Order: sequence, then structure tokens, then C-alpha cells
Amino acid sequence: MTDHSSPRVREAIAYCERLTRSHYENFPVASRLLPARVRPAIYSIYAFARTADDFADEGSATSEERLEKLDSWGGKLEECYRGAATDPIFIALAETVASRGIPSKPLGDLLVAFRMDVTKSTYKNFDELQFYCKHSANPVGRLILQLFGYAKAENVALSDEFCTALQLANFWQDVSIDARKPRVYIPLDDISRFGYTEAELFAGVFNERFKELLMFQVERTEAMFQRAKPLVSKVGWDLRMELRLTWNGGMTILDKIRRLNYNVLLHRPRITKMDVVPLFVKSILGL
Repeated sequence: MTDHSSPRVREAIAYCERLTRSHYENFPVASRLLPARVRPAIYSIYAFARTADDFADEGSATSEERLEKLDSWGGKLEECYRGAATDPIFIALAETVASRGIPSKPLGDLLVAFRMDVTKSTYKNFDELQFYCKHSANPVGRLILQLFGYAKAENVALSDEFCTALQLANFWQDVSIDARKPRVYIPLDDISRFGYTEAELFAGVFNERFKELLMFQVERTEAMFQRAKPLVSKVGWDLRMELRLTWNGGMTILDKIRRLNYNVLLHRPRITKMDVVPLFVKSILGL
């Protein structure tokens, strides 16, 4: 097991913490609501995923260069599990893997999703989109359950539903941003079924057909949040408040989309400072 007290490990964890805190996210990341004992592990996992995500999405690199970077990152992950980490992120991650018994599959699954970000820009149907979420979002929930010791089968199934719902809420929030990349997460068969078109989406056309299309996606996503909600009561207080906040945060995004009359092509719904207190009140009261 890695010596957590060594200067090398402490410096690596501090590096991951700085990276984590430098990025804005809709939902809490390593929040102060989480016990201090798990924060270093979350920093290391987040830094691993955030850096890989940036390889896939940020900068001006070609698709080939992005895939090469992701392949190299995958190689470093293998080195990490062999006890040969040299990069600060993987030094910190090696500590997490050793001390928390983290399997390699969820981390490898994330890399599958990041490669899809490079090679795939549309999804034919909801099954294809769920496959993406299975690799992009669900591994995060599974890792969190593993860190806290709640990774039994029933909880993992609920977590997968929870994390997919969060990912979908983020997609519907960012429809206009993704369209500029160009990337479309609304299933193409749904777009066709509601009489809308990709051309209209790329042109930012909001009409009744788009409204009905997005309403369908929001209602489907809310149903997933509701099915996942029992997970909150199945974990201890060390994780429960964080899950309440995250669940309420996701539901708040869906509510904001409704208040915009589903016109996310003109306005991007987001959680603001004005939302923080109501979210905390709801979460404290267990709503």
C-alpha cells in the first residue's frame, strides 16, 4: 500500500485538489459535506477524469491526437495498477486504489466514454445514449459507493439510474452548447418522431415541435430521478446529504428548463447563487 504520509503522495494529492477546485461543476465535487477522510480519494478520481475529459474536448488538437492522448492516459492507468505511477495524478490515484480497493473497470469505462466523445457526435436511439451514460456517468457513482463502502448490488443499480439521470439533465441543459460543437445527444429517432430536424437544431430554431421533443426528454429524465431516489435513504449520513444535494440539483435543472418553456436554445438553465440556499434547505429537510 502506498504510504499516505510520504511527501510524494501528499504533493500529488494537493495537486489533484487544486485541479478539482479550479473547475466549475453544476453539482458538488468533493464538497465540504463529505468526510475529510474521503476527499483525497475523490480529488484523485476527479483529476483523472477531468484531465481525460479535457483531452477529448478542449483545445485545438485533431481527433487522432486526442485519441493518442487518451491511449497514453490509459497506459498510465495500467502503470498505476502495476505500482509504477510517475504522473502526480496517478501517484494520488494509486493511493486511492490501494487504500480503498478501487477496481480498474470503472476508470477504464470512463476512458471508453471519452473516446466516444472524439469519435461519435450523434446517437440513433435512447439505447445508444444509455450505453454512453453507462460509461460516462455511471462509473462515477459506482466509484463513490466503493469509496464509502455502500457498493452492494441494489445500491449500484439505483446509482446507475441516478447518474444516468444526472448526465441526461446536463445534456438537456447544454443542448445549444453541444450543437455548436457540433454534437447532438437528443436521440435521432426522437427528433424524427416529433417532426423536428437536426438542421433546425443547428440553426437554433425553437418551435412547438422542439418544445414537445424536449418535454419528452425532461419527463423521461425526471422519472429516472424518481426511481433512483431511494438510494438516498440507503446510504449513511456520511454520504446522504451530498446525495440529497445532488438529486435536488438535478431536479432543479429540470424545473428551470420547464420555466424557460423548454427554450434551452435561447437560454441555458443553470444553478446560480440564488439557488444555493433553497437547495440546502430542501436537502436538510430531506425533500
